[in-house]
Amino acid sequence: MTMESNNRSVTIEFEGSREKARGSVWKSMLNGMRCRCPRCGTAELYQNYLKVVDECPSCDLELHHQRADDAPPYFTMFIVGHILVPLVFLVEVNWQPAWWVHLALWGPMAVVLSLWLLPIVKGAIIAIQWKMGMHGFGGEDGNDQDATHLERERH
Repeated sequence: MTMESNNRSVTIEFEGSREKARGSVWKSMLNGMRCRCPRCGTAELYQNYLKVVDECPSCDLELHHQRADDAPPYFTMFIVGHILVPLVFLVEVNWQPAWWVHLALWGPMAVVLSLWLLPIVKGAIIAIQWKMGMHGFGGEDGNDQDATHLERERH
C-alpha cells in the first residue's frame, strides 16, 4: 500500500488501483459545519449540544479522540466580536441610544450568536483535524482508519 497526498486530497493505492480516501477540505468542513460526520456527511456529529459521538454509526469513523479543545470558543468569540462591534458603532453613531438599550441589545445578541455558532465552529475544526490527519485521525499512532475503511469496503 502506498500513499500519495497533495493539498486537496489523499489517495491510497491498493494493489494497483487508486481510490480517493478523503474528499476536499471544503466538503469536509461543510459536513462539520452542518454538524455531520466529516467523512460521510450523513450521521450526526454530536450526541448532545457539544458532546461528540464516539464513532459514526454510518461509516464507523472513530471520533472519540478528537481534540478541538479551546479552538472553537476562541474562533466563536472572534466571529461574534467581528459581527457585533461594527453594529454597536453603527447604532451608537446613528441613533445614540441610552446605555440600557445597548445593554439590552448586545448582551443577549452576543450570547445567542455564541451559542448558535459554537457547535458549527467545533464541527468545522473537527473536520479539519480529520482531513489533515491530526490528533489520532490516522497520523501519529499509525492507525489509518480510512485505509482500513476502504479495504473493508473492497471485500
